[in-house]
Amino acid sequence: MSIIQDTQPAANPFATYGATNTAKSAADDIQDRFLKLLVTQMKNQDPLNPLDNAQVTTQLAQISTVNGIEKLNANIQAMASSFNAGQSLQAATLIGKDVLVPGSGLRLAGAGGVFGVELAQAADEVKVTIHDASGREIQVMDLGPKPAGPLALAWDGKTADGAQAADGAYSVSVSALRGDQKIDTQTLAFGSVQGVSQGNQGVQLNVGTLGMVGLADIKQIF
Repeated sequence: MSIIQDTQPAANPFATYGATNTAKSAADDIQDRFLKLLVTQMKNQDPLNPLDNAQVTTQLAQISTVNGIEKLNANIQAMASSFNAGQSLQAATLIGKDVLVPGSGLRLAGAGGVFGVELAQAADEVKVTIHDASGREIQVMDLGPKPAGPLALAWDGKTADGAQAADGAYSVSVSALRGDQKIDTQTLAFGSVQGVSQGNQGVQLNVGTLGMVGLADIKQIF
């Protein structure tokens, strides 16, 4: 009777373990290396001067702390990725919307132009000055008292002498008083959201000629 020998190589019982090991997290890898070092240290300890239990406990506590920090970092990174994805979806809904963002530009076209101001505090007196492309003052708008926060405004294109200004690019400045005290102010430019991008600075909105702005820069949405 002839004996048929199996010439196929024996299956490696550690193949699955090896494959799993390659996918280990950074925290598990650090823990494995620490345990190997600790076991090696215990094997090679001086029998006459063995490791103190307090020392071993301290080292185990240290690796536990490191392992916990690594896992915490991984969880935070996962949460940040989820938050960024949520911001991108939120920003995408703004495409086609008109917004007010920080800026001093004002575009006059047809019936008028839209812009805005933001006041750090409620003011008793607010004045907006409109300048032409050369920086010349052509109109002053006395808005009277206004509350704190962003405020959308419109200019009908009339100059101080009642003439109609030509369509084009202008700029605005604002001053505000509360009693005799100056209030911090910011001018806001009007634009339309044309696109969304994700980069190193997070979610950015393309607001046409106003450039790229962050979600936090949007003061009002129309």
